[in-house]
This record gives sequence, structure tokens and C-alpha cells, in this order.
Amino acid sequence: MNSSSLSVVTGTFATTSGGEESGWLQITNGRIAGRGAGDPPAGLSGRRIDLGANLVLPGFIDVHVHGAMGVGAMDARESSLQTMAEHFARHGVTAFLPTTMTDGPEPLRRALEVIAACAGPRRGGATILGAHVEGPYLNVKRCGAQQLHWIRRADLAEARTWLDLQVVRLLALAPEFAENRELISECVRRGVTVSAAHTDATFAEMKTAAALGLSQTTHTFNAMSALHHREPGVVGAALLMPELRCELIADNLHVHPAVMAVLHQAKGRDGVILVSDAVPAAGLPDGSYPMDQGRHVLVKDGAIRLPDGTLAGSALMMDRALVNYARATGRPPSYLWPVTSLNAARALGVESRKGSLEVGKDADLVALTPAGEVLLTVIHGDIVHEACN
Repeated sequence: MNSSSLSVVTGTFATTSGGEESGWLQITNGRIAGRGAGDPPAGLSGRRIDLGANLVLPGFIDVHVHGAMGVGAMDARESSLQTMAEHFARHGVTAFLPTTMTDGPEPLRRALEVIAACAGPRRGGATILGAHVEGPYLNVKRCGAQQLHWIRRADLAEARTWLDLQVVRLLALAPEFAENRELISECVRRGVTVSAAHTDATFAEMKTAAALGLSQTTHTFNAMSALHHREPGVVGAALLMPELRCELIADNLHVHPAVMAVLHQAKGRDGVILVSDAVPAAGLPDGSYPMDQGRHVLVKDGAIRLPDGTLAGSALMMDRALVNYARATGRPPSYLWPVTSLNAARALGVESRKGSLEVGKDADLVALTPAGEVLLTVIHGDIVHEACN
């Protein structure tokens, strides 16, 4: 549908403490100009929408998503990013980081140049906040579905050509290598968030990396050294260290629901960032689809795998991730809402304008039915998706 601007939203809002209250929002020039409980004050003009008992949350922020609907960040095409932005908005995402995959220097640079050119609000779709570079500075022992032959140690000269584009907001690497630790320091100096990914690091190596400024773990539990009672590994560090925020793919395939509950107990609602890790085949019917450089993935029963059975990203969207996480933890979305918005905004340093429904912030919000289905997505005060009644 064509976007249209709102001035007043009434409905059932999640509170800061994790409860629910009937209330209202006033939107002016794409930002939240007022908010309160109960009925809106008299005299507020402009278009109104009443969402009744449906839950209103801050718009979802997906910091780790490669693609969907047959297109991806590595296409290096504006049309692909636009398709992604529109598709994600239908699932409640109001901002995202197009995420690259391990590849050679030139394909990565081309992808980042296009993301840089397209960054910012997208008409009818989610805002592009910047880029997430996942790899190529990973550990071959934990490569997952990343291209093994392109995995390498960090080259500062190469990495600086990407960082100089000033679009990289998040960079994922294996912190056990000295060259990669040098890049952590370079990223932190530039204000780029660094995450531990596809890594075989020890607990001690994670402590060292965190001291350098590494502050996140990529798709926690997946493609990382596991918790062992004599070597806690990356998982032990993720669970124990409060300075580490933990990404989680809550599709019930990458991580068992009971383990999601363990993560919630360890990190609370402020230490987890739900991500989709969706890949270009997400949103397509069951079948075989091209992935990269001659490789194909198989989509079947909600999973996306390489022919050898390795999970290759996900078909997950953020609305379903929240529903799954709520069921796993036994806590309602009105309590868990920071895991889909505020924690990501804090990780990227944009919490002053996104991530919660506070006066002065961007009017980015999503309305969910009691079943967790997206009823409405609003970005900068404009309706970009409205489910048919």
C-alpha cells in the first residue's frame, strides 16, 4: 500500500517495566511528540488510528540479515535492498543492517558501496542503518555455511577500505587471531561494533577480546566453541560476561527452545538481540535455490540447508522470532520487547533516536495481534504496511 502519515495512535502499549497500558502517541514530523496513558488529550488533530487491544511495540531492528525473496546484500544492487526493505517491513522491521557474507575483496567492496549509497529511509520499507560485515575474518574450524576458501586473517589495509566507506556499523570476526584483534581496536576507534563470530576462541581469548572492545556474540551457540566444564569457550563467555550482548536466531532450529530459556535466564531481557539471519532463499517456497558462486541451498520445512545438511542461515522473520522466544521463555512480548529493538539500537549506538517509544525518538512502531501477527508497521510516522482486515 502507499504510505500515509499518522498524527495520533491509540492502543495497548508495552511499558518500560514490561507491562501493558492503554494509551496514545502523538506524531509530528516523523517523531514522537507526545505520549501518555488513557485517552489522548482533546485538540490533537490529524489522522488517527485506534489499535484497540492489539499490542504496540517499538519497531523491530534486525542487525543480522543477508536477504529474502530471492535477493540479498551481496547482489550489490539497489533494487535488491529495496525488495529486502519492503519485505522486512511487512514483518514489523523498521530498520535493519544488510549483512554481507564471506567473499573476495572486490565483491565485498561493491556490496558495501551500494549499501552506503542506499543507507537511510527507504520509501515503503525499513530504514537501512548501515552494513553488517560477517566475515571474512573467521575461523575455518567453525565456518558453517560461509565460503571456506575465502576465510582469512584480518588485513588492516583491506579492512580500512571498507571502514572508510563509513557505512559499516557491525563487524563480525573470530577474535582468537592476533591480526583480528588488531582489527577490533581499529573498529572500536571508529565507533564500529565488533562481534565474535564463527570462532573457536577460548574463554581467556574472549576475555582479552572484550577488553579490547568486542561487545557482542554472533548467532549465539551456533558456529562457536561450546560450553565445557573445563573450558567455558565462547558460549561460557557469552553467558557469563555482562559486557557481551548475545544475538540469537530464535527459529527453533538453530537453538533448542530450552537453550533459549537458559540464555534468557543468564542475560535477562537486556542482554539478548533477536536476529533473523535470513538469507536470499527466505520467503520462497520449498525447493533448490542458488546461494553463491555455484552453491545451492535447499528450502524445506522452514529450514534452509546446504546439500550436506548444514544450516545456511534461516528463513526466519523477526515477528516469528519474537513469538518463538516468548514461548521458549514463558514471558510475553510486552515484557521481552527490548530483544527486538532497544538492545539492537544500543548495540549500534542509535538508542537516542530508535529502539523505544519515547518522546523525541523516531516514530517507528509495530502493532501485533494477540497471536503475534503484524497488523501495522509505521516508520517515521508513515504507515508502510497494514494487514488486510
